Amino acid sequence: MSKITVFGFADAQPQDQEYQQAYTTCRLLAQKGFTIVDGGGPGIMRAASEGAKAGGGKTIGVTLHPKDMPFFEGRDPQNPLDQVIVTHSYLARTLKLLELGDAYLVFNGGTGTVSEFGMAWGLARLHFGHHRPLILFGQWWQNIMDTFIKNMHIRPEARQVYRVVATPEEAVAAVTALLKGKTRR
Repeated sequence: MSKITVFGFADAQPQDQEYQQAYTTCRLLAQKGFTIVDGGGPGIMRAASEGAKAGGGKTIGVTLHPKDMPFFEGRDPQNPLDQVIVTHSYLARTLKLLELGDAYLVFNGGTGTVSEFGMAWGLARLHFGHHRPLILFGQWWQNIMDTFIKNMHIRPEARQVYRVVATPEEAVAAVTALLKGKTRR
């Protein structure tokens, strides 16, 4: 079955709306048979794994144990992962997260999430027509994407490779519809 890579804010707490949305979305995805892939850390990553487990699904965490990154959140021992992949660098971690996902689901986050989103968006444009689905969770993403399109040199195909959703149900519907009939590139 397909794997969905989830990106988002490491500092999200269980009482936060974004945490709850990630949990619910991944529970629903797991109930449909999707495996959830995340960075193995806290926040949205833990919410994604907890949701997947609550939905009867499998989880994969991709992390690293850096010695020179004091602000990297690292592996969260409370994140319930079935499989852990340890990489040697932040770049290798991001590339492995992108490699494993058949689709990408991006929640709100900080600079790490922006970096992951940027790479996913760039790959989607480069592989246009055969790209992996990119789902942006939260209506506020529309303002960000509109700002990019208005102020930067965004090619037409880059405008067609993502979908903005506002609810867990919309996210699941988008993933299901966009992956239907797709084969792994």
